[in-house]
Amino acid sequence: MKVKKTLAALALSAGASVMSFGALAADTIKVGVLHSLSGTMAISETTLKDTVLMMVEEQNKKGGLLGKKLEAVVVDPASNWPLFAEKTRELMTKEDVDVIFGCWTSVSRKSVLPVIEELNGLLFYPVQYEGEESSKNVFYTGAAPNQQAIPAVDYLMEENGIERWVLAGTDYVYPRTTNKILEAYLKSKGVKDEDIMINYTPFGHSDWQGIVSSIKKFGSAGKATAVVSTINGDANVPFYKELGNQGISSEDIPVVAFSVGEEELSGFDTGPLVGHLAAWNYFQSAESDANDKFIAQWKKFIKNNKRVTNDPMEATYIGFQAWAKAVEKAGTVDVDKVRTAMYGIKVPNLTGGMAEVLPNHHFTKPVLIGEIQSDGQFEIVSQTKEVPGDAWTDYLPESAKIISDWQDPKINCGNYNTESKKCSGQNF
Repeated sequence: MKVKKTLAALALSAGASVMSFGALAADTIKVGVLHSLSGTMAISETTLKDTVLMMVEEQNKKGGLLGKKLEAVVVDPASNWPLFAEKTRELMTKEDVDVIFGCWTSVSRKSVLPVIEELNGLLFYPVQYEGEESSKNVFYTGAAPNQQAIPAVDYLMEENGIERWVLAGTDYVYPRTTNKILEAYLKSKGVKDEDIMINYTPFGHSDWQGIVSSIKKFGSAGKATAVVSTINGDANVPFYKELGNQGISSEDIPVVAFSVGEEELSGFDTGPLVGHLAAWNYFQSAESDANDKFIAQWKKFIKNNKRVTNDPMEATYIGFQAWAKAVEKAGTVDVDKVRTAMYGIKVPNLTGGMAEVLPNHHFTKPVLIGEIQSDGQFEIVSQTKEVPGDAWTDYLPESAKIISDWQDPKINCGNYNTESKKCSGQNF
């Protein structure tokens, strides 16, 4: 009897230990961080990993969420697009994370989509993208084309009188789709085929001499010419260097970039780039109390006063703040309940306005045009009020008839066809 009682006591004790460990594990909210820390995209994505870690640390100083501490779980998909899917499955099934902040390129996001939808996860995607997508399991905190690409073209037309257009991009889904939209938009404005030059290069492309020569020749036809750049990652360094080598200044052929911000410029000799442009929804030079506080917090966290802030960091910031607010509102980290709680939430952005979460899983964002300065910062030359993000462009016939609304119970769809009155699934 004593032996049986002892064994029973040990079993009870062991069970209590397991329950105690389970309770301890349940007392943390796990935040997945899915950014490339190596490979061609590390130049951009490593900073976003650090941004999430900073936000987690700050939230924990406030007491966490729902009385629980946040725990960051970091993985490195290494700029390997299929690996993004594998790491997402690892985060969700092995690490049991409650939310994921991650991806930069659209090809990495497209890789993640089937997994995040299959497992009903929640991804916050913090970079400008091509639109033409609205997933129930993704919140797009970066710019849609109507919040960056189209306003940038409008600015160049109106302020610089541009008539000829070079659409230069890295060869993957974001540049190709964005340029498809821009080509249609330019033609709707009366631009002829012969006044549009389109060029794509691989990730990490380094030999720009021939391409830049072609751009220079294209711009010598007697019409004001500009480059709209969707070149991504570390290929930007030799691209801008070659512009300088061939004496192409912003007065000759201005470049407006959608993937070059303060972080990328910190590795450039910016002398030859002064006057070239970038279109984002945030620049470090934005004047607001919220931005001053964010910059100071970042420099303190990273322990380097020379480190800069940039647009995808702000997109990460507003996404994290909105998610935290939704978790508190829902009283749980349950994905379906948090998603429902997200709609209509407003959080301060870093330019002095408010970011609102829309039923199409996009945010309202101001559009800023910045001019590169010799110190690697941007002088803001144009800024709009907050613009609602549009998941489906009005400039492609197949997309103009589609809307996204995950809040309206009659639609509850990411791509509702207003003609057929049917939803064709989560992704078009």
